[in-house]
Amino acid sequence: MGAIYSQYTQIFPPKSTWSVDNIPDLSGKVMIVTGGNSGIGKETALLGRNAKVYLAARDESKAEEAIRELKEETGREAVFLKLDLGDLRSVKRAAEEFLRREKRLDVLFNNAGVAVPPMELVTDQGYDLQFGTNVLGHFYLTKLLLPVLLSTAGSTHPGKTRVVNTSSVAHYHPFGPPLDFDTFKDSPKRRKTSKVKLYAQSKFGNVVFANELERRYGTRGIVSTSLHPGVIKTNISRNNSPLLRSLINMIYPHASHGALTQLWAGTSQEGLELGGKYLIPWARIGTPYGPTNDPALGRDLWVWMEEQVQDI
Repeated sequence: MGAIYSQYTQIFPPKSTWSVDNIPDLSGKVMIVTGGNSGIGKETALLGRNAKVYLAARDESKAEEAIRELKEETGREAVFLKLDLGDLRSVKRAAEEFLRREKRLDVLFNNAGVAVPPMELVTDQGYDLQFGTNVLGHFYLTKLLLPVLLSTAGSTHPGKTRVVNTSSVAHYHPFGPPLDFDTFKDSPKRRKTSKVKLYAQSKFGNVVFANELERRYGTRGIVSTSLHPGVIKTNISRNNSPLLRSLINMIYPHASHGALTQLWAGTSQEGLELGGKYLIPWARIGTPYGPTNDPALGRDLWVWMEEQVQDI
């Protein structure tokens, strides 16, 4: 019953006691928001108060339009960073470009994601598009940016930087193994697995990765969290059925609500103490699906992802 109640309050959360008005002045801070050209990512970039925000996205024209709109609303100009999480070579180029420009990184919002795309779509390296984009691409980006995250932590008070990983309540999927490594790349087994289960698996992987990142680097100043942003009206639902899209549009709130929990994790003083936590709407600590906390599974996933990127 506890798990059912937890999921219910994630889908229909109570009113938040924390608001964007509580975001402190972030002058001098540098952030990256993946998928920052639309939806929750765009709202996160919009509300990164006075920080220098890199808007990492695949489509340059859409990103530049978002940057223009953000400047009109805030007077600040975000910086475009070309990033296609479905191509590990693009991830590497994006990290190298950022490191050429910046010597610090205070917050990395691993926000971008895809949901239930057509089964025939895979990443450039042949991974399931959902797992390859949502998990492996973000892992590789984070891995490449670890040196600047660690150096920033070492040069600031209180000596911490943050990696905020956007998951979903969909990571609760009690049927079958929590992570089926045989479906991470395109294969007959993957194609026999439902798109919804593959999505749930990728969101489960987000939580496992966030927890393992905290285990490995939490004592060195990196605060790693995962979260469910809320059921929100965004473009990520474009591949859902027309009926489900209509229900989401009728019932659920605007993307600005979805940014609230990750902004709490990424900007608030309380967020500095949330390492290893799973957060839920609106700006609350929640309880993830139990198997995500398995250290052995975290190690296995980390080792597998290291192997996938070692020759990029």
